[in-house]
Amino acid sequence: MNFNQKNLEYTFNINGETIEIAIEGPQVTLADLLREKLFMTGTKEACRCGECGSCTVLVDNKPALSCSTLAVAVRGKEITTIEGLAKGGELHPIQQAFIDHGAIQCGFCSPGMILMAKALLDANPDPSELEIKEYIGGNLCRCTGYIKIIEAIQAAAKTMRKGDM
Repeated sequence: MNFNQKNLEYTFNINGETIEIAIEGPQVTLADLLREKLFMTGTKEACRCGECGSCTVLVDNKPALSCSTLAVAVRGKEITTIEGLAKGGELHPIQQAFIDHGAIQCGFCSPGMILMAKALLDANPDPSELEIKEYIGGNLCRCTGYIKIIEAIQAAAKTMRKGDM
């Protein structure tokens, strides 16, 4: 296999849309595809080595670190970015809760944190505080001290259980 091939065509399903795009070979990360080729800059990159969680997206509704995921590895899977959460101009309840509870300060960790929270609440609609802490443990935030993030996730869980989506 020649890993130096250029402009290979691939099909991706991102935020409910099928996208065909040429990328520069199989070494392109999902983060680079999203940010540099598709201009979806909501996905952040801080460490580029899978340590901080800022690049978290959902692949088939499971969290994935896009900086260490090869784009070709997620062909045919449903990819959800922060841009794909809001529907019809209305924020997802988790996004709204992050705003309402002051869980967004510099905003750099927020997209990854919000998508991690979505995966958690999809799997467990009523997590304990400890479960929330454990689930978001791989996402680093240097601004909030996590208290407001945990409160936002708890509030979003309550809103989503009531069906106020």
